[in-house]
Amino acid sequence: MRRLIRGAVPAVALLASVAAAPQALAGDAAPTHADRVVPGTGVSLSEAGARSAQTRAIAAANPAAVRATATLCGSGYELQFAERLPDARRFGTLFTYTKSSTGRFGACAVFDNNLGTAKHMKLKLCPNKANTACKTDEGTYSQYAGPVKYEDNGPGGWVDCSMVNAIMWSDGIAIIDRQMAVAPCD
Repeated sequence: MRRLIRGAVPAVALLASVAAAPQALAGDAAPTHADRVVPGTGVSLSEAGARSAQTRAIAAANPAAVRATATLCGSGYELQFAERLPDARRFGTLFTYTKSSTGRFGACAVFDNNLGTAKHMKLKLCPNKANTACKTDEGTYSQYAGPVKYEDNGPGGWVDCSMVNAIMWSDGIAIIDRQMAVAPCD
């Protein structure tokens, strides 16, 4: 009887691990399309945006801003990244969007002014593409700077490595100065 039990225990453990494997894999699966839509907006999160707790939290707390900035970028753009700037004080919010599912590839950025008073702002987008100039929107804005965007019919590898700069001044002093890639860059 002991031999039977000793032989059965490893077999049962093996069977249990094989039976549980599909459920474990399902838990690690990529978010579904429904999981990737910002509630109350109809705006999709990119895969990276859906994986970013920060981006999801900012989007959920600010659906009107997500909807408005996505509209500025245009059809087919997905929210890639959202960041409060310069930190939790949130003088501004930088939103980046990417497009790659409609046969066109694109990068777009909008810099939202959250202070409620006009500030001198600059938003610059520089694609990682030879012989292509940066696009800049600079001025005194009470709502947002941008959008600045690039679109192309070719392969979109340059989208991920495009760099965006967001600067906001108050009385001639930069209170926000952030540079980052629009999307993760290898």
